[in-house]
Amino acid sequence: YGWHTALVKDGTDLEAIDTAIETAKVSGKPSLIEVKTVIGYGSPNKQGTNAVHGAPLGAEEAAATRKALAWDYAPFEIPEEVYEDYRVNVAERGKAAYDAWEKLVEEYKQAYPDLADEVSAIIAGKDPVEIKPEDFPVKETGLSQATRNSSQDALNAAAKVLPTFLGGSADLAHSNMTYIKEDGLQDDAHRLNRNIQFGVREFAMGTILNGMALHGGLRVYGGTFFVFSDYVKAAVRLSALQGLPVTYVFTHDSIAVGEDGPTHEPIEHLAGLRAIPNLNVLRPADARETQAAWYLALKSQTTPTALVLTRQNLTVEARTDFDKVAKGAYVVYETANGFDTILLASGSEVNLAVATAKELEVQGEKVRVVSVPSTDIFDAQDAAYKEEILPNAVRRRVAIEMAATQSWYKYVGLDGAVIGIDKFGASAPAAKVMEEYGFTVAHVVEVVKNLK
Repeated sequence: YGWHTALVKDGTDLEAIDTAIETAKVSGKPSLIEVKTVIGYGSPNKQGTNAVHGAPLGAEEAAATRKALAWDYAPFEIPEEVYEDYRVNVAERGKAAYDAWEKLVEEYKQAYPDLADEVSAIIAGKDPVEIKPEDFPVKETGLSQATRNSSQDALNAAAKVLPTFLGGSADLAHSNMTYIKEDGLQDDAHRLNRNIQFGVREFAMGTILNGMALHGGLRVYGGTFFVFSDYVKAAVRLSALQGLPVTYVFTHDSIAVGEDGPTHEPIEHLAGLRAIPNLNVLRPADARETQAAWYLALKSQTTPTALVLTRQNLTVEARTDFDKVAKGAYVVYETANGFDTILLASGSEVNLAVATAKELEVQGEKVRVVSVPSTDIFDAQDAAYKEEILPNAVRRRVAIEMAATQSWYKYVGLDGAVIGIDKFGASAPAAKVMEEYGFTVAHVVEVVKNLK
């Protein structure tokens, strides 16, 4: 893969380590230096054992180690010559490099003032151009489009505005719809292209994205199937822990993938990601909500985003609202004569909830439908807004989501119901699987009718 590699067989051989580093510097390639070491080296009785991995040596063994290493200094005493060596070989060298860099930057500012301002803003973590809602294409009511396709439209619109926006997929770009159409693939000969081939390496993709975000100045994203979020999850967690605004694009989000079967049908994945602190999980209901989800992701400064998207087409509802997605949940349908029942849903199930509400209305029921693109964002709203959307007095509540059920009981309570999936999926045509698992208007109507 074009790497320079080196092996140092003895981790105490400083000359060998130095030689490996100096050789790497002039190789012209990225370098991996493997250094063989002995854990706890110098400890007469514990080196090479797990005893030095998770516990201190103890006073007696520490004294024996100092003796074995001929270290004649008291604990925490640092010899003056060590300080002096650090000052000369590290501090002064670092200052010289810093001064040279500052001189180069100043010369650049003088020669290219406008570009210098842009570079300074990018390095400071500011987008060189502000993305706006109107930068995204209009999605009319009634449009039928898979949210993975809506996502592709949104990210390509963003790519036209933000020159620092780039990303790719773990070998699934044409399934995840993560390709920036106006650019080619990034490689040695085309370094400015913004489509990255991460390969079949979900975790590596996540760590690369984290590294790019840590550098600063870049808006980065990566995609894979939602069921494979398990493979990248450790990197997602570190995005959240470090406050990095990485965007993860997860497609094929439910049992609606049908014939692919249970190995490719996410069940517990939504609940697992929602449990990660400082991660915004957004499962949009249609093209309009998908654009809003991307907008929120691109405006985030310290929180990563997981976009959970469908393979199947979804219809743009009349009242889905770009701006209200920023609240995490909002009303998308309500019967004319008020409501005494609330249906909550995310993603593809919002279409089902609205269709059910219309059927219940015909039967004389009074229903409100709440789209919940993000439980994380909704939970962060103030009490007044939560009461506005989910009045405490209305206890007849049903949540609908093609995933594990535990995310929803905090909203429906013990007197409500959750139509979800707490077992693995099945292989069959998507419509058949959804029918078997109860995601039909008839079944939702039945559940509502059985509530008091």
